[in-house]
Amino acid sequence: MQDCCDAGSSAETLKERQRGTLLAVLAINAVMFVVIVVAAYAAQSKALLADSLDNLGDALTYGLSLIAVRRGATAKAKVALVKGLLILLAALFVAGQIVYRLTNPQVPEYEIMGAFSLLALVANAACLWLLWRHRDEDINMSSVWECSRNDIAANVSVFLAAGAVWLFDAGWPDLAVAAGLVLLLLRSAVRVISAAVRELRAPA
Repeated sequence: MQDCCDAGSSAETLKERQRGTLLAVLAINAVMFVVIVVAAYAAQSKALLADSLDNLGDALTYGLSLIAVRRGATAKAKVALVKGLLILLAALFVAGQIVYRLTNPQVPEYEIMGAFSLLALVANAACLWLLWRHRDEDINMSSVWECSRNDIAANVSVFLAAGAVWLFDAGWPDLAVAAGLVLLLLRSAVRVISAAVRELRAPA
């Protein structure tokens, strides 16, 4: 009986730890979405816009993850599936923005790109550090970890794009990095959706 109580207590403690972490990273990403999307439109940068939408997608998925923390494996898999679909929608939206910019070329403001990509990098590094201990706990937290890891790559890519825009005085580096982020988002969406589908199809 004691072992059963201890196990229940440990599970409850784990859920509370997950919930606390998710609340923290949700707040960070919600704030960063507002900040970065404003900067993206000020800079006319599609790469920075992709980065901001990644933050929005993360905020939404962290909110969904909070719902899933206290639920069973099937519910967590369904939430992970929704996360994957949100990532896919973000990728498709950015792809559409890239097509638009190809037909309406413009050189973005590299100073804004560089400054705000570094700010986003600091914020997402904090999220990654908070989520590190949860990355292997269950499908819910592993999919959250996947989102956060992508953010770091996105931030570094946008910073490098800003440097390339400055060096070449052209908009193509911004579009090239935005296209790369679309591929990263698509890859992440496929991985999260595939893992969720496997979990849903697994025997009870």
